[in-house]
Amino acid sequence: MKILLCPDKFKGSLSAEQVCHAVREGLLSVDSNLEIISHPMADGGDGSIEILKSLLKLKGIKIQTLDGLKRNIEAKYYYNDDSAFIELASASGLVLLSKAERNPMTTSTLGTGLLMKDALERGFKKLYLFIGGSSTNDAGIGIAQALGFDFLDKKDSSLDPIGSNLGKIHKIVNNNLYNFENMEITVLCDVTNPMHGPNGAAFVYAAQKGANDQDIISLDEGLKNYSSVLKFHLNVDHSDESGMGAAGAVGASLVGLLNANLKNGFEMFSNITRLKDAIKKSDLVITGEGSVDQTSFQGKVVGNIVQICNKYHIPCGIIGGMLEEINSSDLNINFQKSIISIAKDLADAMTSSERFLNTIGKDIAKNEINYHSK
Repeated sequence: MKILLCPDKFKGSLSAEQVCHAVREGLLSVDSNLEIISHPMADGGDGSIEILKSLLKLKGIKIQTLDGLKRNIEAKYYYNDDSAFIELASASGLVLLSKAERNPMTTSTLGTGLLMKDALERGFKKLYLFIGGSSTNDAGIGIAQALGFDFLDKKDSSLDPIGSNLGKIHKIVNNNLYNFENMEITVLCDVTNPMHGPNGAAFVYAAQKGANDQDIISLDEGLKNYSSVLKFHLNVDHSDESGMGAAGAVGASLVGLLNANLKNGFEMFSNITRLKDAIKKSDLVITGEGSVDQTSFQGKVVGNIVQICNKYHIPCGIIGGMLEEINSSDLNINFQKSIISIAKDLADAMTSSERFLNTIGKDIAKNEINYHSK
């Protein structure tokens, strides 16, 4: 029997590769005749480049840049041939800030823009930006400022590119440092939210970045204002496009000002790794992520893999650190298993996740394999 393991990372605990290894060992300890194929996945969020590094044989460049609070740090991006691969979280990531420092009213993507600027100065014509794990809600004005744009208020004073200033933007000035028409900037995104509104960047994601209720309202109003200014300058409105709310609506500036293309990160990984072919050749597919809930089915790895399995009538199971029960009758999920259901508590689940995944692998081999064999 051929089993395909294609999980996302278990954030804060294990990489996707480590998840595959733990489940694989559990499965084989029960039945050494099983054919296990490890196919770690990502969807454009933080950790995506770790998977691409080996697949595309990427090399790294480390430079001086700024974190979300504009403090000096070193960060790395990767390249091959004429392409640069940059992870927003490496400079503007939430993990770089302490809990007390997190506040999307004051953070900026300027450091990510400096990584992109370095890549452009070195002559890379194709930039791939992975935007998960941000500490920001600045709609990408930090990136845009690093690449030659100024944002002015009604008095023509220059504004600091942070979330709290989005509502003050009245004018955008392009200093024409680069011709973005001659470049290919692709933004890989792992969610489908619009720029603003009840399902937008501020209301859905700002709280986990440190915003309070009043901050969230202010940030959403700021995003609406910036959307209006962009529409006036560009004569086009991108705010309702799928994924525009990702990473604090960073796509607003990237698509609107830098001529970038916003794409679903999962599709890129699926194509590069030939995921559909691997699924079609499998007898059972196992996917998962650290916390599985309804958002897992909004452009992320788990939901996309379940849909592919359903399309090709391949049995599919889900594993997670925490798992909100999913309606399996609608999605045709064959089994759902979580670490938290067998751990003592959350701390135990996080610190011993590899051991628990090994146990889940054994459980699947004992109780699910025969049932799902072709």
